[in-house]
Amino acid sequence: MYVILMYDMGEKRVGKMLKLCRQYLNWIQNSVFEGELSEVKLKELISKAEFIMNEEEHDSLILFKSRDQKWLEKEVIGHEKNNLDLFL
Repeated sequence: MYVILMYDMGEKRVGKMLKLCRQYLNWIQNSVFEGELSEVKLKELISKAEFIMNEEEHDSLILFKSRDQKWLEKEVIGHEKNNLDLFL
């Protein structure tokens, strides 16, 4: 499934969440990631993220899921942070 993930964390946990999310998805913007994940890998990511999060400090994780990336239209205005096509 295609996933877009965004998080909002307290400063002390941002680095840990960034490192975790980069293991599973492509980093496209500050605190925003996208990519293909199996249901199992998504559950694994969520479980690890919940361990990092602090509910008392109102940390949040937002996920948008689609069966396939082709069902989403993506438009980037300005510079795309991690566009690997620039280096090909």
